[in-house]
Amino acid sequence: MAKVSVIIPTHNRAHMLKRAIESVCRQSFEDWELLIIDDGSTDTTQELVRPYLNEKIHYVFQDNCGVSVARNRGIEKARGEWIALLDSDDEWTKTKLEKQMDYLSQAPHLKVVHTQEQWIRHGKKVNQMKKHQKYGGWIFEKCLPLCLISPSSVMIHREVFERVGRFDPEFIVCEDYDLWLRMTLHFEVGYLEEALIYKYGGHEDQLSRRYKAMDYYRVKSIARLMDQIATKEVK
Repeated sequence: MAKVSVIIPTHNRAHMLKRAIESVCRQSFEDWELLIIDDGSTDTTQELVRPYLNEKIHYVFQDNCGVSVARNRGIEKARGEWIALLDSDDEWTKTKLEKQMDYLSQAPHLKVVHTQEQWIRHGKKVNQMKKHQKYGGWIFEKCLPLCLISPSSVMIHREVFERVGRFDPEFIVCEDYDLWLRMTLHFEVGYLEEALIYKYGGHEDQLSRRYKAMDYYRVKSIARLMDQIATKEVK
């Protein structure tokens, strides 16, 4: 049984997926398993993945149901104590898992840890704006204005999902924002200031480019959480 279960959801990204898979294979921390959840791809994803499959790397195909369902499917099948997410268009540095596990060994009370990220747009490094500053600690209030945790950077203990639930399939975008709010309300977050992922953007199939009503889903998430607090479903 692996210590860390890595989950890559993907849909018609065969042209990017190899980079993500190989960044997992290169990890200096070797106690991992990788679950590639194919959300109904119709391109050459299955052919691309086939040579990588072994006792550590597994491929699951499902009908196209969205990224939330795909990630949840991976969480259901994961055998590791820790869940590490990686989007199929992103990439990890070689020491990403190792440095997160070292950090957690020094702070065993933490159940969530994320890292800084390096943004890449159209092949060039891009500096983040001040509002995108990342934080550690009890960061619920800081997470309200916008999404401050990158899915590809975060590592989450399975105990967190048991407490706050998984990704909500009703959210076609901002599904990560919704989970981070529920998560940071109950759990302190660890943070490594070093950029341990490369976050690629600017391509046409990014969800944030395809769907414009981002604020609608953020407000929906906040309103639902407030209702739950008011009815004492969240303590």
